[in-house]
Amino acid sequence: MNTSRDIRYSLRHLLKTPGFTATAVLTLAFGIGATTAIFSIVEGVLLRPLPFADPQKLVIAGDRLEGTDFPPGATAPSAVEYMRDARSFSTLAAYTFAGHELSGAGAPAQINDARITASLFTTLGVSPLLGRVFTQQEDEGRVQVAVLSYQTWRSRFRGDPKIVGATIQLDRKPYQVIGVMPRDFEFPLVPGQLNRSELWEPMSFTQGEIESGKGSWNFGLVGRLKPGVTPAQAQQDMERVAQEVMRSFPPAMAAVRIHGAVQRLDEFTVQAARPLIRALFLAVAVVLFIACANLAGLLLVRVIRRRREIAVRLALGANARVVLRQNLIETLVISVTGGLLGLLSAGVVLRAGVSLLPETLPRINSITLDWGVAGFALLLAIVTGMVCGLAPALAATRTDVNEALKEGGRTGTGGAGHARLRSILVVAELAVALVLLTGAGLLLRSFEKLRAVDMGFRTDHVLTASYGLPKQQYSTQASIDAFNQALLEKLAHLPGVQAVGITSFLPGTGIDSGSAFYAEGYNPPKGQQLVLGWTANVIGDYFRAAGIPLIRGRAFNDADRADSPLVVIVNKTLADRFWPGQDPIGKRIHIGTRETALPWMTVVGEIGDIKQTTADQETRPQFYNPPSQTKRVIGEFAPPDLLTANGGSIVMRSAMPPEQMADSLRAVVRSIDPQLPLTQVESMDRLMAEGQAPQRFNTALISSFAGAAVLLAILGIYSVIAFSAALRNQEMAIRLALGSQRSNVMRLILVSGAKLGLAGCVIGGVAAVFATRLLRSLLFKVDPLDPFVLVLAAVSIFALAILASLVPARRAAAVDPMQALRME
Repeated sequence: MNTSRDIRYSLRHLLKTPGFTATAVLTLAFGIGATTAIFSIVEGVLLRPLPFADPQKLVIAGDRLEGTDFPPGATAPSAVEYMRDARSFSTLAAYTFAGHELSGAGAPAQINDARITASLFTTLGVSPLLGRVFTQQEDEGRVQVAVLSYQTWRSRFRGDPKIVGATIQLDRKPYQVIGVMPRDFEFPLVPGQLNRSELWEPMSFTQGEIESGKGSWNFGLVGRLKPGVTPAQAQQDMERVAQEVMRSFPPAMAAVRIHGAVQRLDEFTVQAARPLIRALFLAVAVVLFIACANLAGLLLVRVIRRRREIAVRLALGANARVVLRQNLIETLVISVTGGLLGLLSAGVVLRAGVSLLPETLPRINSITLDWGVAGFALLLAIVTGMVCGLAPALAATRTDVNEALKEGGRTGTGGAGHARLRSILVVAELAVALVLLTGAGLLLRSFEKLRAVDMGFRTDHVLTASYGLPKQQYSTQASIDAFNQALLEKLAHLPGVQAVGITSFLPGTGIDSGSAFYAEGYNPPKGQQLVLGWTANVIGDYFRAAGIPLIRGRAFNDADRADSPLVVIVNKTLADRFWPGQDPIGKRIHIGTRETALPWMTVVGEIGDIKQTTADQETRPQFYNPPSQTKRVIGEFAPPDLLTANGGSIVMRSAMPPEQMADSLRAVVRSIDPQLPLTQVESMDRLMAEGQAPQRFNTALISSFAGAAVLLAILGIYSVIAFSAALRNQEMAIRLALGSQRSNVMRLILVSGAKLGLAGCVIGGVAAVFATRLLRSLLFKVDPLDPFVLVLAAVSIFALAILASLVPARRAAAVDPMQALRME
């Protein structure tokens, strides 16, 4: 009953001061809303268990290639051996990415899918939402069946409940849909990649993959550990099988060394996202702290303003415990209201903002505002409010009745202890705001350096598009070559087109294409078995279309056929590293190691260095081949059914804006093959902007939090200086009446603000030295202790602190002495 009465009393008091109430509730709502939104991301990406049965028993397994930092992988032959011989797993499944033309569901489209062994669904312990998954017999029998993802079922088939049993076309071959997976099922989970699978089909290893795939680590393995088996024990088991795998290596791979590797699936999934999530968590913690400090300051000011009221209650016999409870209940009302409002705002932000998250962030579909997160938000609001309100409430119970009831009690300073507490809160706000502002400055500086990187190619007036030729229609090399030749010829004759080419991998898109090679005459350092380079196939006038400079030699031409001498074009880094100070034209390289007996390729051209993956990656040796010679280049590693140049990316340079050429490009493709879909038809400028989207997102988000933190901190120092100046009205009036200049009064107030700002900058600067190290992995060519950023952030905070003190200082200097003294 007493509690109910206290709540009603608190509500009446809060409604009498709508300005204070609205400020306190909105301050807390902002902090709780931001914290809840970020916690939802952290919980969905890092904390929530993977949507698989007993996920802590799931591991990623495979080979770790000695001398590389590649994640665990497997070749087709080694995947078969691991699944057959590894003893630490109750089940072990293989998977690899694939791309198909999907038709039979509206307009043809190029989709990402995954080839998986039938044991994968059993390994993960997930059942389909509709229908069934395929069996081992269907996998081994090459039965053409497919299981759809939930998103594909909803978007391409409009959630048709009768989809099971329907026929779709993959690469123009009929596949029967046998199932649909649940909404939250996503696999493979590959950190930092966008190719989320839209459907799954049987692995059905081809004979060529088994016989000639020993040098191609394009497969992955996922396993479920047997009861009692640890990842370390499983790694030892994998190492045993890896030694058996190496014994079957052909002589050409004699120098290649592999080791068994095992890593927990949940750790593997989120490892690339951890630095960003940690930075977000730090940022939101700072904002929440500042919001709490502001709330504590507001409540403390309210207690000071109510000193006479509290003193009267205590003088009339009220118990100090009753006063404490009353103040805490009032704080609780503010907390619950602010928490509910923050929860509502977090829901709105998440609904609108998840689509803005980097697509490379894993498990985006798992990010929701569920009941657990809502409970966390409300609990956080209550705890935050109570912590913020405890000190002011205790201060209220220690009110000196005699002092408060004196005439001066209405305009005194409210006690030196209260003033120190308010000052400490403001200094802390400024310090943590400086930390966040420094982090934002570092990310901004890093992003500017990233944008300033010379990619080595020209992005202006370039249109790109990707395609893949379906095997059913293009089953021979002659049909593929005819398509490519017709495409290049027709595009080259379009008005305004200056150059056109095709490449297997577009530059600057983050796709890695590593291949070991050996340069003639090079003696590798002791212990270095593999020299890795980035490689691609190119057709037509690709280098001129992409704006890549040819330093010396020539580009590929029509004479570079399958039966002509093997040729290669290398970049400057490769030439300078292996033939320093020499002309690379006429030099030779071959695939593999020095001992590999593969044919030599003669260098016919040297191009400038380009950032083939991303701008923040070190430039690696690069070499390019005409696809017509690929079979001879890789020799015994070439599958007998290998088809080259049956997909890639078109690069077209024109005198007109690339957007105006998109329809012409589509029309040319339709004239050759009316059913062939094009994907990612966009300008090279936009493609590069998309490649920088994660860094842009990191910078924008941290900067937003930094701006909010600085704003809250400035409001905090403004409120403290304004309140302190208001309490000293009588003092200022006396000073003016005794002849003090108004400029001296302004200086007095500004000095108070400057002292707080300076203290905050010193403490924040020290904290920033340690805190910004968390951003190291997100920075590009910027030191976390960059003095320019640190000094600029400190000067900005100090200047804003002075600016926030200016309005109270001017108000104090403008006081009318006679009116102020008459009021006192």
